[in-house]
Amino acid sequence: MRQLRINILMLTIILICIGLVMIYSASSIYALDKFKDGMFFLKRHLLFLFIGGILCLFVLCIDYKKLKDFSKPLLIITVLLLILVLIPGIGYSVSGAQRWFRVGRFSFQPSEMANVVLILYVADFISRRQSLMENLFRGFLPVILVSGLISGLILLEPDLGTALAILIEVGLLLYIGGTPIYYLAGTLVASLPLIYIMIFSVPYRRMRILTFLNPWNDPGGSGFQIIQSQIALGSGGFFGQGLGASRQKLFFLPAAHTDFIFSIIGEELGFFGVAGIVLLFILLLYCALKAIKNCPEPFGYYLGLGLILSIFLRAFINIAVVCGVLPTKGLPLPFISYGGSSLIFDMISIALILNIARSAEGL
Repeated sequence: MRQLRINILMLTIILICIGLVMIYSASSIYALDKFKDGMFFLKRHLLFLFIGGILCLFVLCIDYKKLKDFSKPLLIITVLLLILVLIPGIGYSVSGAQRWFRVGRFSFQPSEMANVVLILYVADFISRRQSLMENLFRGFLPVILVSGLISGLILLEPDLGTALAILIEVGLLLYIGGTPIYYLAGTLVASLPLIYIMIFSVPYRRMRILTFLNPWNDPGGSGFQIIQSQIALGSGGFFGQGLGASRQKLFFLPAAHTDFIFSIIGEELGFFGVAGIVLLFILLLYCALKAIKNCPEPFGYYLGLGLILSIFLRAFINIAVVCGVLPTKGLPLPFISYGGSSLIFDMISIALILNIARSAEGL
């Protein structure tokens, strides 16, 4: 078990280090042009990494079981933050999306916190009502209503990608926790008309779907980003153009250091580089699942399971979007993309998994 914890820590550190190198490579020219400092994003990312490290040490020092007592208060705080961020003058808006609190040059995205807190709440709920999970009103609906409230507030930002990812994570946890599949399937079928309306009644979301089906219909407009992403991946070949030698990062590929950093990795490090990234995430998933599978305490098991599934799911979605397999959703690549809130809460998730694995080892 100790070796598994070491493996989880080392895999996380490797992913973070790759992120540091690639963030500098992907952002330095853009940062030099916009901020007159080629290391602008790297220095900010290092600060977020430092904050995340401090919080990780705190998480590792506490008894994770005590988090059960804070699941509901944290959920209430999260709901309040998600409401406050929607209020003009309090929340900060970028390109029409009001998702951040901003203090000076630093911002905080409450939806990242909501993802972890909701997993904490669901893990606590399932552990307390394990025998009632087959009951529609006492085991299934309470979680769905809470998840729907959180997702609905995130949708108002608007952020459909994060909301859907959260609902998928909750659905997986409920199924593993004993919820009958027909409850989940029925909920999915009933929500399809709403999902259809949310996508096709909003012009930019409808355009994303149409662009996903054929980006070459508008190569200079809506299809520009995914086309540039695929050009970056294709031009990397097997061995890549060389670290720092990307051409798409020269103001061709938008969000090169955030949501589409995987494309730059493909261009600079080639097929073997991106295959290595995928392998690292698979190994992290394997080691984390193996570390928590023998946890005899239900809360720890479901909490650890939810956190690692969340990391892997968002990694899968990001890579699929970059490769053109899924429509653009705006989710960062865990540990690698530039982003303060996402990096910090992903690090906290890993610290919680390590805490759970260590506690299970001592039982």
